[in-house]
Order: sequence, then structure tokens, then C-alpha cells
Amino acid sequence: MQKTIFSSILKSKALRKKQFAVLIDPDKFESSNAIEISETGGVDFIFVGGSILTNGNFEECITSLKKKTKIPIIIFPGNNLQISKNADGILLLSLISGRNPELLIGKQVIAAPILKASNLDILPTGYILIDGGKPTAVSYMSNTNPIPFDKDDIAMCTAMAGEMLGLKLIYMDAGSGALNAISEKMIKKVSSNISIPLIIGGGINTPQKAILACKAGADIIVVGNAIEKDSSLIKKIGKAVHSI
Repeated sequence: MQKTIFSSILKSKALRKKQFAVLIDPDKFESSNAIEISETGGVDFIFVGGSILTNGNFEECITSLKKKTKIPIIIFPGNNLQISKNADGILLLSLISGRNPELLIGKQVIAAPILKASNLDILPTGYILIDGGKPTAVSYMSNTNPIPFDKDDIAMCTAMAGEMLGLKLIYMDAGSGALNAISEKMIKKVSSNISIPLIIGGGINTPQKAILACKAGADIIVVGNAIEKDSSLIKKIGKAVHSI
């Protein structure tokens, strides 16, 4: 499975097949039945991570997930401490929407030797925060401002710059528990001006919103907060995503 995640994403994009990722918060995974449902719910990837962890069970979470599922486990790191050789891959995030040098390159420099020695499928990803209608943990912890909800041109130019810099994926995120999902207009503007896969997350809490994001140009839909509240959404959103 390792070293094949990115190629599978590229293949799906070439075939215009949409993919679905469930985001697991390590602080909450023990009380979640999301993995059991994900096995038959059309989930392509399981993302693991959070802006801040309070009970220190990141490694335990990864190990437990690997025992429960064969769905690829991809780390969605909140910082350079969230690394595990037991996962299948990692989104090597560069927060290109902000101007905090630590999250553009600083933390990545610290993590590089560990990642080099691992067998993780490393996915260089331009991470773009979009205003979802309320302050989020990631904007606070990163000490950066998200791109305004209606500034489609800024999002487009930021994504284009990320691709030109050599990043392999673009991840636009409205943040956990966002009041508003990223607009279809912004997704379409970004997706039509880049050739690399586009991941969309934050505020997607219904199958209808997932469908709209996919039709606008998203290649991978990520849902986290909504399934913590209602795990039955996994199958509904999975079915919706794969219907496109």
C-alpha cells in the first residue's frame, strides 16, 4: 500500500473519479464507530490528525486503526510531532495561504530527516485556509488569517503558485466545524486553473454539499466534524461522492 497512494489519486483524477476521506481526531477515535462504517461506506482514505492533541494518543490511534482497517491511513499533521512510521502516508503540508515561515517551511525542515528514514508515502501538499464563517483551531494555532470566503482570485493565485512551486496536491480547508463550506464558485475557479488534484474540506455536512463540491471540481472530499456528530453520514456522503 505504501508508495502507491499518490499514484492512486492521480489515476482517479485522470478517470474523473471522485474520492472520499474521513478525518479522525486522535483525541476522539476511541469513542467513534467511524472505522467500522467506513469499511463499507465508500471511504477511500482515512486522514488522522488535529490542530492540537490533549491526551497524547496519536501513535496508539494509528496502531489501532491499522489493526481495524485496510483503508490507507494518511497523517494530516497539526505539527511536526504528529508523525508515525506505522501510517501509510502523510500530507506534508505547507501553509501557503499564510505568511508564517514556520508553517511554510520551518516545521518541515525539522520533520524531514524523520520522514526520509520512514517508508511513508510523502504527499507534498499546499494547504490553503478559507474563511468558513468563524475562527477555527487551525487559524488560531497557525497564527495566520484565512483567505476571505469571497476572494476567489486570491485562492486561485495561491493554488497556482503552489503548483508552480512543485507541490503535488492542493488542500483548501474551511476548518473543523465551519459554518460555511467553501463556495462552488471558488472551487471551480481554483480547479480550472491547476492541473494537480484538489482536496476540499470543512463545512461539508450533507451529501448535497459533497456533490456540489465534486461537481465544482474537487477531487477528494474530506469530512470530519460532521461524522463525529452523526456517523451515519459516512455512507450517505460516500455514496454521493462516488455517484459523480
